[in-house]
Amino acid sequence: MSDDLSWFDTEDGRLAYRDLGTGHPLVLLHGGFLDHHMWDDQIPVLASRYRVIAPDARGHGASANASRPFRHTDDLAALLRRLGVGPAVLAGVSMGASIAADTALEHPDLVRALVVTGAGTSEPEFTDPWTVKAFGAATAAMADGDLDRAIDAFALFAAGPYRTLDDVDPEVVRRVREMARRTMSKHSAGEGNLLIPVPDTWTRAAKITAPLLAVNGDLDSPDHIGMAERLAGLVTHGHTATVEGTAHYPNLERPDAYHRILLDFLRRQD
Repeated sequence: MSDDLSWFDTEDGRLAYRDLGTGHPLVLLHGGFLDHHMWDDQIPVLASRYRVIAPDARGHGASANASRPFRHTDDLAALLRRLGVGPAVLAGVSMGASIAADTALEHPDLVRALVVTGAGTSEPEFTDPWTVKAFGAATAAMADGDLDRAIDAFALFAAGPYRTLDDVDPEVVRRVREMARRTMSKHSAGEGNLLIPVPDTWTRAAKITAPLLAVNGDLDSPDHIGMAERLAGLVTHGHTATVEGTAHYPNLERPDAYHRILLDFLRRQD
């Protein structure tokens, strides 16, 4: 798939995004350490019906790394305002889901509806032993500057706690590894974390009035499923759906099933 990348110049470097199709705006937000390519299966389908905007978050993919404190939600809001887009449906996986939720809290005028997968807000709560171990292994490898070990540890999220990577479509694993390598290789072991947290997100979540759908893979970790479903239970109009036989990236593993669920939700927002 051709990238057709566009660029948004900020005071702290350029941010990359794709902007295709016409109609109601739909923003696709990728997971942490990945990039907009995680939506390659969705973009052609969705851009035939909607204006699809798929950015690379700061520090990910083709977008610039941060050199000063920042918030992902503010980067997204600045991009949408520059494009004159909003309110939009925001659909995000993992980190992208948390950016979507944060944007509904911080910039509600830009949000018409939300679709979250594998996360709630940007204040994650991990208690399940598998999740704690998986994040710990990936974080330790990155701190050591061991890129290959970090990618190996991160790729396990594609399998989830109930499978091994051998049980996952090799093409899905390849794509996850490729995206993770692109993003992780942009960073160094001693690099500081300049991301500013959004405060009190779980406390404030009940104020979100935009319709929200939590779409999870049934083989994802209890922590990831639990956070997305908790958010759906807190907001005014929350619903849940499941893509069976998938873990943390249902849109990668079963794109057709994900499309059906997403498009049904989108039609109800039109």
